[in-house]
Amino acid sequence: MATKLDIKDIVQDALDGSIKQISGYDAAFLYAESPTSPMHIATLIIVEGSIDFEDFKQTVASKLHLMPKFRQRLKRVPMDLDYPYWVNDPNFDIDLHLHRSKLPDPSNWKTLRNMTSSIFSAPLDLRRPLWSIDFIEGIDEIAQVPKGSVAIVSKVHHVMIDGKSGVGLLSVLFDNEKIPKKTKLVKPVHFDPDPLPDDISLLLKSGYGFLKNPFKIPKTIAETAFAFVKNKASKSLSIQKEFAAARYPVPITIFNGKISAKRTWGTAILNFERVNNLRKLSGGSVNDVILAICAGAIRQYLQEKEKLPLQPLVANVPISIRHNEDTTTGNKIANMMIQLATHIENPLERLEYIQEQTMLGKSRHKTMGAKTLTKMADAVPFGLANLAAGLYSKYNIKDLHRPPFNVTITNVPGPRDLLYLNGHKVVSMFGLTPVVDGFGLIIAAFSYNGSITITTTSDAKTMPDADLFSRHIRASANELETLIKKVSKKKTADDKKAAKEKSKSTVFFNAIKRYYKKETALAKKYKGVYHINVDMGITSECWEINLSEDAVVVKKTKNLDPAILIEIEDANLHALYKGNLLLDELKIQQRIVMLGSATNKNKFTNLLRAFLER
Repeated sequence: MATKLDIKDIVQDALDGSIKQISGYDAAFLYAESPTSPMHIATLIIVEGSIDFEDFKQTVASKLHLMPKFRQRLKRVPMDLDYPYWVNDPNFDIDLHLHRSKLPDPSNWKTLRNMTSSIFSAPLDLRRPLWSIDFIEGIDEIAQVPKGSVAIVSKVHHVMIDGKSGVGLLSVLFDNEKIPKKTKLVKPVHFDPDPLPDDISLLLKSGYGFLKNPFKIPKTIAETAFAFVKNKASKSLSIQKEFAAARYPVPITIFNGKISAKRTWGTAILNFERVNNLRKLSGGSVNDVILAICAGAIRQYLQEKEKLPLQPLVANVPISIRHNEDTTTGNKIANMMIQLATHIENPLERLEYIQEQTMLGKSRHKTMGAKTLTKMADAVPFGLANLAAGLYSKYNIKDLHRPPFNVTITNVPGPRDLLYLNGHKVVSMFGLTPVVDGFGLIIAAFSYNGSITITTTSDAKTMPDADLFSRHIRASANELETLIKKVSKKKTADDKKAAKEKSKSTVFFNAIKRYYKKETALAKKYKGVYHINVDMGITSECWEINLSEDAVVVKKTKNLDPAILIEIEDANLHALYKGNLLLDELKIQQRIVMLGSATNKNKFTNLLRAFLER
């Protein structure tokens, strides 16, 4: 690396492929940073039992080489003319990133929550690698957690990771199986980085990158325009037309004002199997159920404060566009806007409304293309993104327009099985996320080992009572569960009642079986397999008429693979058998439907006429 003005070294720095520039999407998180809005993600992890701090420090140190950005810092381009670069930090010192403390008395959940809020409120030093870990000892008074356990609060800047890649980092730091506590710790990999590149090298590197792809901006705009036209065409030909034409208004709420620097948060823990059962009973997805639970809590919270708007609140629901085999740690996210149906009182109707919204949202997402937003961000030339983000916050531009959404609700699937740290079980995990001016509420659902933690992050001005909101989340889940189970129980009872009711047309099938057993010549003439689906209202029965050379078989069946299928209501088939309706009458009125080839249709019609005219 260049230590003086040496043209050869400067050119080598400019062409150094190991120095990676952050993406436009990642840069958005960097430029959104402000004194009241530090843009890091935090995770509170409670580990069972006492852990030696020095052992923990050595564990982290031994795995740093598996997380390269944890020993890299951002190096800005002079005058912010381009996005910053990731460079190895020659001054890296793990002691600047690990902090040891003891939970004050009373060492209970409330104290831990307050301490975590204070840690989360403090910004990271942008001149160093963008992470920190607080090791908190002395957890003695939290229910279901052994006395003397530890809490680990990790902070990582959003410019480094998104939710899904953050889960990947957990697998690096923690173990999937309980290992013996006396296992010898691995020695840290030697780290000997080059000096930081100088400003001229970075300017040349940015200029070289632009020269390599001079059509980057017009190409991206062209691709975006094509996606836009494609989206418009799709809307005119699909169910999205009505939704797109409505252009629903986004209400202004207490969540969309200027925020304070102090963070507040609360959490509700739900059993994953319980949520999954609601998903099975109601249809849709786990994400739909979580959105409905959060919507119910938001409605109740705003109602109590007499701040519930007439229009439904709109949620920004981030979607990971990261492929399963993608192991990088940058941000790869698209966004879906969902109306939360907070104007609907009935929880079941609210869930149905949300299910429809997510279906439409996913359809639009697929049409536009998940990477369009990322490409647009990368195409923003030089420092304009930085300038725009700064002006938006400095001059309160949020006050001049309606917010594009009211709240962010994100669902990150975490590890399904238990994790361990030096042989100690990880009891629970909670995710805290950044908030910014105009968007003072974000709700993060995170699943781990059969539980879902729904954690609310806000600030002292927007939501000083985040613990109250968490209670509303639990109440909303209970209310939704009660109603879904009630409806499901009634449906099950109706199905059982319908199953007990014997088909009126059973006598028809018994009679036709006897007839063709006797009329063997006709059975041979109309040889074949015919299926009749009898509609009984809530349920249906499928009968098979099999006229073969060996025998005549008439029976109920579940397999629908015939040469011809006949569909008819139970009452109509019984009336036909009794002579109260004519076959031609049913065909003209389309109360009997035959599916199959014309030959097989005629064959069955003649078979049926022969029986009815016997």
